[in-house]
Amino acid sequence: MTVTSHDVARLAGVSQATVSRALRGDARVQPHTLAKVREAAAALGYVPSQLGRNLSTRATHQIAMVADVDNTLYHQLIAPIHDQLLAHGYRMALFAERGDETSQYERLLDRSVDGAILTTTRLRSSLPYDLSKRDLPFVQLTRFSDVVDWHHVVADNAAGAAAVARLLVNCGHSRIGAVVGPSDTSTARDRESGFRTTAEDLGVVVPSRSVHRGEYNYETGSKGFRALLDTAPNQRPTAIFCANDLIAVGALHAAAELGLRVPHDVSIVGFDDLEMAGWPNFELTTVRVPREQMARHAAELLVQLIDGTVPAGDIQRLVHPVELVLRRTHGPPHG
Repeated sequence: MTVTSHDVARLAGVSQATVSRALRGDARVQPHTLAKVREAAAALGYVPSQLGRNLSTRATHQIAMVADVDNTLYHQLIAPIHDQLLAHGYRMALFAERGDETSQYERLLDRSVDGAILTTTRLRSSLPYDLSKRDLPFVQLTRFSDVVDWHHVVADNAAGAAAVARLLVNCGHSRIGAVVGPSDTSTARDRESGFRTTAEDLGVVVPSRSVHRGEYNYETGSKGFRALLDTAPNQRPTAIFCANDLIAVGALHAAAELGLRVPHDVSIVGFDDLEMAGWPNFELTTVRVPREQMARHAAELLVQLIDGTVPAGDIQRLVHPVELVLRRTHGPPHG
């Protein structure tokens, strides 16, 4: 037969309500009473029902993480978010985003989770607005929406891209191209803006014909690199800024297929410093983003929003500094 909290109460000599309070860590339960309850529960093999606890507290103790499973970057956010939430007694549920976002957000809007961490937000996405109107606590991680001003944890994308521009211009490059991400993301917008504005301030204009846009993936890097190199010799970039490392890897492979040497024939710089960027076959010069720290801060902020430590109206905009990592894929223009 199934062991219940009433069985534990009888064995421990306390009320069922005391058992419930003791096993959920209520500070009002005296230590000796807590010890008796735990001993009785262990003796009977009693496991508290999370479902019953959810019904009594009207909380699910579950947090949704919305992520693009095809993007390697998000795989590296899952573990620190999971660990930080678990430390506060929350479980993480992964919402894998593919294609139409509206078809899979019903569980966010019907309050079957206590909060959400959004990692794939587009600039015009309506989801942050919808969640804010329903008073569901949430935090935007890596990207944010322009539809509503809300809590977000991001990297200093503009500053990182500006550092790349200074590096390439100081190396002597005057013909510079860029392969950037989707124009409807805050990361792509800020990285492109920081890069082009800084280069122009240093006397090097990055014309629109030298900017290729696409998704944050290998294919964008390969196609973008070929498109930028398929121009007249006097317009061909001698250096290319790639708005993330997956794009940069695609560009590196395209360069190899075209018989071009990096950085002798063309310099390539990425962004994010994914683990693969430091592999010996890449040794990619890139911008390091503190992903684990950002992920933990996002999870901690969400818990504070749920428990009321941070009021929902006290908008938190956490911008993490980034670092330029110099490896072997950049150098002066040949000749």
